[in-house]
Amino acid sequence: MHTNNRSPRPVVCVQGLGFVGAAMAVAVADAKQGDGSPAFEVIGVDLPTCEGQRRIREMEAGRFPFKTVDPLLQSAAAEAHLRGNLVATSDPAAYERASVAVVDVGLDVQIEDRIPDVDLGDFRASLRTLGERLPVGALVIIESTVPPGTTAKVAAPELQAALRARGLPDSGLLLAHSYERVMPGPDYLHSITNIWRVYAGHTDAGARACQDFLSQVVDTSRFPLTRLASTTASETAKVLENTYRAVNIAFIEEWTRFAEAVGIDLFEVIQAIRVRPTHSNMRQPGFGVGGYCLTKDPHFGAISARQLFGRSDLTFPFSTQAISVNAAMPIGTVDRLECLLGGSLRGKTVLLLGVAYRSDVADTRYSPSETFMREATQRGACVLCHDPLVKFWEELHMPLLADVPSAADLDAVVLAVSHAEYVAFDFPSWIAGTRCAVLDANRVLEPAMIAALRERGTRVAVTGIGRPA
Repeated sequence: MHTNNRSPRPVVCVQGLGFVGAAMAVAVADAKQGDGSPAFEVIGVDLPTCEGQRRIREMEAGRFPFKTVDPLLQSAAAEAHLRGNLVATSDPAAYERASVAVVDVGLDVQIEDRIPDVDLGDFRASLRTLGERLPVGALVIIESTVPPGTTAKVAAPELQAALRARGLPDSGLLLAHSYERVMPGPDYLHSITNIWRVYAGHTDAGARACQDFLSQVVDTSRFPLTRLASTTASETAKVLENTYRAVNIAFIEEWTRFAEAVGIDLFEVIQAIRVRPTHSNMRQPGFGVGGYCLTKDPHFGAISARQLFGRSDLTFPFSTQAISVNAAMPIGTVDRLECLLGGSLRGKTVLLLGVAYRSDVADTRYSPSETFMREATQRGACVLCHDPLVKFWEELHMPLLADVPSAADLDAVVLAVSHAEYVAFDFPSWIAGTRCAVLDANRVLEPAMIAALRERGTRVAVTGIGRPA
């Protein structure tokens, strides 16, 4: 790590260089003052694990540490490296120079006896490190998605205890919560800089400091900030936002199976409904839900009520059911594939296109493709996998095909992720003259492409669309 110790610019430390923290570090380093010069010196800090050290090496070389299709993010990382205002390290001494520390430490949910739980041990440790190292007056912003109440009931006490151990007052650090809305993909960087942000302070001074910082990173002239009355309210906003989306998706799943059974096009139906402004954000049929947010965040309400507020009487049936429904969605795709191939997958060779959890990202965490892969294999299919952004599938410890193989030896291809490469792929020419059937599980194909395939005699099924009787 090489930093400019003489720079008059404030130092911002981003704690945790995952998919959110790494992008936040680049966005903050890209922030400009009125004269066009960098607004901040940025230090990304990660743990000295193998993965943490890999991320640090990549950022130290001017490369974003994850595969991305966003050219702006890639160039911003490279330019910040050349300017020298973005570095990375595993040395916690970096916090001793920081005016602002942004916490991007993930919290995993465990399910024991059907009860969701979260271990706050690593999160507490990360906060203690900040409390032990940050200069007096520094601002701590919790950007991680946490159970509502965490900032007030966990973060503040941890920071205060560390300050008291240093002989400093409890008010020695400012504290705020402002959740991220990061969306990896073609607009990865803009999902930080060109998005509405919600925030709240543990104190009024913390809120004002957070507003000042965010106003230098986010284009608030077009995307104004929203301040809430408490950090618990801000934390609830993030959890409720993601839970609403998860419930909306789960709700559509039952209508997806209905549409397929009775022979209608649910996409057509939903588009007609979306014309009404009150229903414009209705979700649509798909392959499944994955990633690090929608698969776990709906549990945070129940965890918060029980662990932080002592209210085990509060239940979240819709949130809980949504997670279960969404987790099972890929099995519905396996069922549909089985029907398309005559009632059995045993001995069939299937190509799965896409193992990331969403289009144009390389993130395979909790991917619905993993559920599909396990279920189809259990039913006797040989499943080949390809993804243009993923070379090795970490969760299944397997390399992927480097290229889309010939269709000649396939019984079916399942389109699971609408990567740009698949949207532009010439499936009619690829399949021509073969027995390969097509199951579009995520509306990858345009209607004209589907029609062209069927005109050539290819069996095609589309999730959410049934064939008229």
